[in-house]
Amino acid sequence: MTIEDLGSVGTIRKSSGEALVGTDRAIKKKKSRKIRVRKSLVYSVDWNLQKVFDACLHVFKGPGTIPSSQDVTNLCRILDRMNPEDVGLSRSLGFFQPKAQAEGTPRVTTATIYKCHNFEMCIFLLPTNALIPLHNHPEMTVFSKLLIGKMHIKAYDWATDQYTDSNLTSPDKCRLAKLKANKAFSAPSDASVLYPTSGGNIHEFRALSPCAFLDIIGPPYSKDDNRDCSFYKETEHEIPSEMEEFGCYRYLEEIDPPKESEMDGIEYRGPQIVVSASS
Repeated sequence: MTIEDLGSVGTIRKSSGEALVGTDRAIKKKKSRKIRVRKSLVYSVDWNLQKVFDACLHVFKGPGTIPSSQDVTNLCRILDRMNPEDVGLSRSLGFFQPKAQAEGTPRVTTATIYKCHNFEMCIFLLPTNALIPLHNHPEMTVFSKLLIGKMHIKAYDWATDQYTDSNLTSPDKCRLAKLKANKAFSAPSDASVLYPTSGGNIHEFRALSPCAFLDIIGPPYSKDDNRDCSFYKETEHEIPSEMEEFGCYRYLEEIDPPKESEMDGIEYRGPQIVVSASS
């Protein structure tokens, strides 16, 4: 996908005439996954995005820590005020029109706004029917904000109830998980939060329309620190009927990264944040 695809109905402009999303920059996929970049616009600071960034510096203390409940509340309150324009997007862009269809197998596009040892801020763009397969966030706290579109989310946590793992023998290579969410969400919506062991840490997203969402992940994925992403599939192994009173459970099996997990990375060129020397 190219930036031109996002703005195929024309450049969206502010009342002053300043372009929110430039179409003078092309990023095109090649089989070698190389990226070609032409001159593009650099945007001024957006203060909503800056507030999110400043809050993240306080909220995320590094690997092995979980944000306090007050910090979670404060960051969610800021995220709830976020709009697509805060990251250089607009519902009027061609990519987000209901009739917009990706050619071939829909692929997810991602752009990183900021990344450090403690957290990462990134945007995900999903054409209709694109899928981010069932995956986990080991030892991470993740804030998500749906900015544009409608998506279906299915989320699990590993079962820890006294009536589950201790009393059941799991099939080989499988682990019991409890369903936490299985519903559609539409923008604008409130920010959501998942934790290392709760809140739907294992989840998948399917775009019901062209979508954009902001993720703040702390700490980021890191193979060196044993925080690599794992993928799963639901199995058909039978769950004992007596488990139904405790909720909906499924056995999940870890799998190799599926084809749908491959994403196209582009450089973030939206509104900027100010990073101090001490950040």
